Amino acid sequence: MTQDGKFDSVGSTDTNVADGFTLVAVGDLMIRRPVTKSQFSDFGTIIEILRDADATFGNLETNIFDIRTFKGSPQAEHGGAYHAGPLEIGPDLKAIGFNVLSFANNHTFDWGLEGMRETIRVLDQNGITHAGAGENLAQAGAARYLETARGRVALVSFAATFTPMSRACDPAGEAPGRPGLAALRLTKSIIVEQEMLEGLKRIRDALPDPVLSSNDEDQIVLDGTIYKAAGNVGYSFEPNPHDVANILRNVRQGKQFSDFLIVTNHGHEPENWSQEPPDYEQSFARRLIDAGADAYVGHGPHQLRGIEIYKGRPIFYSLGNFIFDNLQMFEGADYFDDHGKDPKVDTVADLLVEAMKEFPGTEFYESIITVSRFEQNQLAELRLYPVELGYSKRLADRGVPHLASTPQAEAILRRLQQLSEPFRTEITIEKGVGVIRLKPPARSDDAIASCHTTD
Repeated sequence: MTQDGKFDSVGSTDTNVADGFTLVAVGDLMIRRPVTKSQFSDFGTIIEILRDADATFGNLETNIFDIRTFKGSPQAEHGGAYHAGPLEIGPDLKAIGFNVLSFANNHTFDWGLEGMRETIRVLDQNGITHAGAGENLAQAGAARYLETARGRVALVSFAATFTPMSRACDPAGEAPGRPGLAALRLTKSIIVEQEMLEGLKRIRDALPDPVLSSNDEDQIVLDGTIYKAAGNVGYSFEPNPHDVANILRNVRQGKQFSDFLIVTNHGHEPENWSQEPPDYEQSFARRLIDAGADAYVGHGPHQLRGIEIYKGRPIFYSLGNFIFDNLQMFEGADYFDDHGKDPKVDTVADLLVEAMKEFPGTEFYESIITVSRFEQNQLAELRLYPVELGYSKRLADRGVPHLASTPQAEAILRRLQQLSEPFRTEITIEKGVGVIRLKPPARSDDAIASCHTTD
């Protein structure tokens, strides 16, 4: 109902769920085996948390198929490894409690179009709502819906980090559309000091190609890389305006047909080493909420980043890894070559030991389960349950989450407090659980009166 007492025939950006609606959101799922029969005694407690929510979200970074009958192949482009697991993962994800998943990320096309399609088939077969990939851009970018007892949930997912050949497109005239994922293309610039830029200009001007020369005093392009003199040395990212407009439209339409909308973005920018989000992301996440998103979930860099509460809605800049299973049974030959290994001599485990040096610290094996509870169509409380993924365990036993001990949980939460300070988010720690409480929205006399007005 609008302020003048009339119903909006199109819909509004307001949250519209029944009191007590809960969203569980976790980060990346690199799952390569069923985990519901995990040897960890407290994994059942984690499953209870996930199953108790109305909507339980994660980012699926694994292709699912039977390698014995699979007709595809590992692609020349991959997202850092060839992530895949058996058909049993489908019902296992359902049993854990997941009912909404993103499938837009840099691993969507590890096994080509066949891998993407087979994974989608398995998710559909197990009744798991998913978004972010499809037979063309319209399908990949569209909202997908989950019916719950407290309201209809929509999911819109896209990826800022992806392999070039995985980007979907729509038909144009007689040219058909291209299957793949919904992408947010970013233009990357390196920010340097003015004197650094002058040195780069001398390099540019010494090169034989005259097209490289320009009169721009504050920016140059050198071998395809943009350098700008502005602010502190670092990286800057500019979203593609066409992709932004398409995503905002999908968000607006998704909210028009749902009571609660989740928007998710898979991005590694500026890179996995950074605990801060890229410079474009805060303003873009806020635009998505202004357009109708009730929660923004970032994932990709494999470690935690801060939390922001904007207009009574949560923004998670990265939830790290939830399942980081290293028990990969098969890999492409290219991946062996990338790491100086020989598939005729070295085992996949030998390869993974070398590859996992990219993730050297415990922070890649520490994460949180977020539980957002809504009352009066506002976020009332956000609870953060720290989990640990077995960094010190042998390779075959790593990657499955279990609740962190109280000392480790408090250390994880203190780190999250620091990461969230720039966003003015206050996290209290209560017996090893993080809590963010919001005051209920103020209700004016006019608002109260309008609630009793009948048409």
